[in-house]
Amino acid sequence: MNAEQREIFRQKIEAKIDSTNEEVNELKELTKPISPNDAIGRVSRMDAINNKTINEAALRKAETKLKKLNHALTKIDDPEFGKCASCGLEIQEGRLLLMPESNKCVRCAARY
Repeated sequence: MNAEQREIFRQKIEAKIDSTNEEVNELKELTKPISPNDAIGRVSRMDAINNKTINEAALRKAETKLKKLNHALTKIDDPEFGKCASCGLEIQEGRLLLMPESNKCVRCAARY
């Protein structure tokens, strides 16, 4: 991987970090506790609790992705960046562009 490709990946990772940070902030707002004093019906309260649970799962997933993106950004200048952690082959460029936090090639990622 040359310096120009690394710069493209750096920009892509930074853009994904920004968008994931925004997503995390939105999900944190959606997962705030539901006050029992709110004047909503029983069914509406159950829907709100269900939505909160779904948003909490999405928040955990987004936080994990953010952690992986930040880790990828710190490793971008490492000569091993872009190589599969399992087999050692180059990770496909398209995969890294779509999922810059990936540390496995498609073949190895499908096995796990």
